[in-house]
Amino acid sequence: MQTGTMSIAEHRETAREFLEESEREFVAGQVLQSLEKMWGAASHAIIAAAMQRDLPYNSHGSMRYAVRRLAEESRDGGILTGGFTVAEVFHFNFYHGLYSSWLEPGSLEQARDNVRDFVERLLVFSEDASLPPSNGAGPA
Repeated sequence: MQTGTMSIAEHRETAREFLEESEREFVAGQVLQSLEKMWGAASHAIIAAAMQRDLPYNSHGSMRYAVRRLAEESRDGGILTGGFTVAEVFHFNFYHGLYSSWLEPGSLEQARDNVRDFVERLLVFSEDASLPPSNGAGPA
């Protein structure tokens, strides 16, 4: 049993592991679990990047805020905020099973690609080990 909070490196590794597990589950036809694992990968990548930048990450709202700040910093043209939206829908889908009602037929693969890209981009933000990690409280 782990005590305390996870480190930035542990969140990064968890994000990668969840992406791999998501792929295996998707191939096995376990779409519901696969999409939830993609949300898990996204949330751990957000937390790692937010910790590195001393941004809040303790709720969906604070993670959304962190993603907006990272998007502003990178001037990515909406790629990060769009990726977060898709990842959050995948999480919502776990409880309500609605991904097929908002995606065009055949676009699930593209949505999954968007979330994978989102996670990879966020992992870049957490690579700078020269910055001290935060406690997740964010700005006062």
